[in-house]
Amino acid sequence: MKKPKSSVIISTYNQPKWLKKVLYGYEQQIESDFEIIIADDGSNQETKLVIDQFKSLSKIPVKHIWQEDNGFNKTKILNKAIKIVDSDYLIFTDGDCIPRSDFVKKHLELRKENCFLSGGYFKLPKHISKAISHEDIIEQRCFDKDWLLSKGLKINFKINKLTSFGFKEWFLNTFTTTKATWDGMNTSGWKKDILKVNGFDERMKYGGEDREMGERLINLGIMPIQARYSLICVHLHHERPYKNEEAMIINKEIRKQTKSNKSTFTKFGIIKK
Repeated sequence: MKKPKSSVIISTYNQPKWLKKVLYGYEQQIESDFEIIIADDGSNQETKLVIDQFKSLSKIPVKHIWQEDNGFNKTKILNKAIKIVDSDYLIFTDGDCIPRSDFVKKHLELRKENCFLSGGYFKLPKHISKAISHEDIIEQRCFDKDWLLSKGLKINFKINKLTSFGFKEWFLNTFTTTKATWDGMNTSGWKKDILKVNGFDERMKYGGEDREMGERLINLGIMPIQARYSLICVHLHHERPYKNEEAMIINKEIRKQTKSNKSTFTKFGIIKK
């Protein structure tokens, strides 16, 4: 059986309405040779129904991997997802990020050996997130600056993410002051590199848990490519009840150790040592 060109790993937790919109976004992709792995951190039956309905209607291969709800354990479910992918190139995103139609295509065009891609996202307020319909995604209106402004979006510099093509896209990627990092909402890399660093550190809860793996990749010599004005998705509004100060402190300490020790491998990843 032929491998797909890429695997899109979508993390989710009890956001079925948002996930449905995100999956619509993948139906609109210009590049069709990819699979979807939904990494589900313990969602209820409503999320499964959304996924099953999508699988019955879509030609895109979809795998749904689920674990019991035991608090925020995104790193654990992502490691499980990595183990079941069929491709050599992995795109990571979240179940509240609708991809623009060129999302997968651009990830594949910009990929390079010994590198990972650091993408962007454009945050939407709650009222626009709710207002986006299936048709708005099909017609790509939710990525159109004028349509968003007509819905009450307040304009700011970040809207350039939605309007940058060609020279402007290159210029902003090249001269942005934002550091290229492994941000789980929109990033990609080679499976072989991710396995070398042993995936995500499963001790980590919410707060920089994605970036820590990117820091190990950099320590290994896998360099980040800034592509925040090329790899576009819109981020739907949601609350973060799982955010807590204690976990953030632990995560900061783990990241501090990764940087100071120049760690390239975690004992708490895909392979347990």
